[in-house]
Amino acid sequence: MLIMENDIILSMRNINKEFPGVKALVNVDFTLRKGEIRALMGENGAGKSTLIKVLTGVYHKDSGQINIDNKPITIKSPQEAQNMGISTVYQEITLCPNLTVAENMFIARGRYSFVNWRVMEKRAKELLDNLGIPARPEQQLSSCSLAVQQMVAIARAVDMECKVLILDEPTSSLDEHEVAKLFSLMHNLKERGVGIVFVTHFLEQVYKVCDTITVLRNGELIGDYTTKDLPPVELIAKMMGKALSDLSELHKKDLSSDEESGSPFYIASGLSSTAGVKPYDIKVYKGEVSGFAGLLGSGRSESVRAIFGADRVTGGKVSIDGKSVKIAKPIDAMKQGIGYLSEDRKVDGIVADLSVRDNIILALQVLKGFFRPFSASEAEAFADKYIKLLGIKTASANTPVGSLSGGNQQKVILARWLLTHPEYLILDEPTRGIDVGTKVDIQKLVLKLAEEGMSITFISSEIEEIVRTCSRLLVMRDRNVVGKLAGKEITQDNIMRTIAGDEGVYNA
Repeated sequence: MLIMENDIILSMRNINKEFPGVKALVNVDFTLRKGEIRALMGENGAGKSTLIKVLTGVYHKDSGQINIDNKPITIKSPQEAQNMGISTVYQEITLCPNLTVAENMFIARGRYSFVNWRVMEKRAKELLDNLGIPARPEQQLSSCSLAVQQMVAIARAVDMECKVLILDEPTSSLDEHEVAKLFSLMHNLKERGVGIVFVTHFLEQVYKVCDTITVLRNGELIGDYTTKDLPPVELIAKMMGKALSDLSELHKKDLSSDEESGSPFYIASGLSSTAGVKPYDIKVYKGEVSGFAGLLGSGRSESVRAIFGADRVTGGKVSIDGKSVKIAKPIDAMKQGIGYLSEDRKVDGIVADLSVRDNIILALQVLKGFFRPFSASEAEAFADKYIKLLGIKTASANTPVGSLSGGNQQKVILARWLLTHPEYLILDEPTRGIDVGTKVDIQKLVLKLAEEGMSITFISSEIEEIVRTCSRLLVMRDRNVVGKLAGKEITQDNIMRTIAGDEGVYNA
């Protein structure tokens, strides 16, 4: 199709943004046309959020040019972006649930000291009907489903003469029926000439609703593609930075997909949780590293949080060492010999103001009970042992853990769980954001612990780590387990093809 210059609503050229020690965007170009739905894709840290924040005035670009309708603009704030026709609807609803639908659509938009309620509700009804949104103007927003609340936010943007609509993970909390309603509204807006930027981790949704795809990786533009011309497996390869032929022989055990490997420590069937994980089965064997693979948002973290009881479990049966157990909360899992290193060490891991020593003994102290504290000498001995064992670089055990590097903070959390002598250790992105040397140390430690008989579940966004460490793998897409791989089946090719949904790969 021939694209005319006047079809372009938004163009960003040579956008650069740098934070201390990090080049978040490097000469990135982005183009959006009238009536186009463009997916913005990339793994964690690719630069998607930074690009959106530059476009919406949250961040100021270091250099580059932004044009709206082929006219150069400077965006100094989110309000300025909105005034220029750029609106964003986030995953987390930013409206006021205690107000009515009509009030949310027109709040902070009047310049008068009084409100003509009848006119406001009439205008709101016209807009809701016109866009096919199933809500009443007088209805309190909190009584609407999440999907309808997001549609109301979109209607507000449309009524403010929105030219560019950014939808940032809008479907993460929606069911299939609600997603269909949202897609219908997106097609409606497309017909009206609105350009839509769609940010999502759900591949199937990209191929269902998007015309084009822009891929970022490590702050750089990888390319712009027509959706129909870019197979899912190639999209994943571009996001991950791995060509399908770029394979290397890495550590893996010689298992077949249905082979039993010793005796299982943990077995779950039909496990599901409030985080939206679809029911899945898993067996975790003693002395073996199992893993979850999939793109960010595929359900990897939610799956292991269900195992640990960090999210409320809504279904499934669990047995440990052949005995039926119920794990409703983390302390239940800990008492069963399960440890869990969270994906987000700053939120769920370290307690920044506490010392290295206090962070190391924290989990064991929880198991023992806070009314039975360790003596100073016991705590010191525990800390010294694991500081030496893991090579934690700290001035002393009394140093606040928040002052350590990311890699050393990660080692402190590992020490915390190793001190509890778990029989089953879950490691969610244990090497994210740390230096190469520390990554290798952690990978070696994982394999050594497995050789000593510990059961381990390992999650990583880096495909080489998965291939190197895991002997059995569950592959996820859209919070479903879509494949199972083991031993020699665990290759970069097979993982990416299974994530993409290629037929002929080992399906669950």
